[in-house]
Amino acid sequence: MNIKLSVVDQTPVHGSNSKKDAPFLSVELAKLCDELGFYRYWVAEHHDSVHFANPCPEILVAHLASVTKRIRVGSGGVMLSHYSPLKVAECFSLLSTLFPGRIDLGVGRAPGGSGLTSSALAYPHQADSGRYYVEQAQLLEGFIRDSLDDSHPYKNIHVLPEKGDVPELWMLGSSGGSAGVAGQLGYHIALARFIDPDNCHPDIFSQHEKAWQLAGHEMPAKRVLAIACVCAETEQEAKLRAGTAVYRKFASQIGQREDFLTPEQVQDRYQRLPVSEQAMFDRIQASYTIGSVAQCQDEIESLARHFKTDEISTVTVTYSQAERLDSYRLLSSIIR
Repeated sequence: MNIKLSVVDQTPVHGSNSKKDAPFLSVELAKLCDELGFYRYWVAEHHDSVHFANPCPEILVAHLASVTKRIRVGSGGVMLSHYSPLKVAECFSLLSTLFPGRIDLGVGRAPGGSGLTSSALAYPHQADSGRYYVEQAQLLEGFIRDSLDDSHPYKNIHVLPEKGDVPELWMLGSSGGSAGVAGQLGYHIALARFIDPDNCHPDIFSQHEKAWQLAGHEMPAKRVLAIACVCAETEQEAKLRAGTAVYRKFASQIGQREDFLTPEQVQDRYQRLPVSEQAMFDRIQASYTIGSVAQCQDEIESLARHFKTDEISTVTVTYSQAERLDSYRLLSSIIR
């Protein structure tokens, strides 16, 4: 199959390095993925996280675009409920002018942090908990594409720089709640299977496509499926390396919050878990794409057929940066 492989980078705080190194490790990975032929490189937004270290995707996007040559760079995504649509439009319009044809603006509804951080981000106003997300997304699209109705009070606001390149608009989701809105407003859609695999189904893409067609958008709709993936020389090694990310997700579901564990620590913890919690861990691990190059390729192609998409984006979190780099080097053989 002719599949484009892309990257969603959560800027993990690798246990192999100091916490302040995390953004620089994202830069290292982006450069490598640019050289290896990956299609897009998106960075996520998190606040007050012990695991992920990028609260400002627009800043990291600017730097990554400046140190790469070919790969599309963008946000996966900006958590729009925290921000003014005009300011987001201005940031990404300027980025698109500086790096024409290479910038993606992905937005999401989730807060990317706790209720406390949402409150602090909104201060001195009240956090809106996503109540105005649809209106914000509509206004953002209007500013980006200069498509606000003539009667709109903001119609005469000029997003600077004028008449430049515009970013590609994407809406992120994990369970289909935003599919219809995205299609209606003309946002391409990215499904985060790595977040909620149980509720991530192909019919979400169908809902988006239907809304897109009903809205009469001239350009074709695009779709991306984002998966959790760890590749290694052998399945055994891949499962060992993936344990760090799997345990982090497992721990969050049972209310624990601690730094990433080494693969060996995960194995030890797993052995001491009650059978019911081992089953929970195993279920999370089964939702990941884990294995050798051949195994990962088979599963990626199967998912691409099942979801009827030609682009798969991979989220790879490991204890060490070396393991993450190795995983992407191995995966790159699929696109060569």
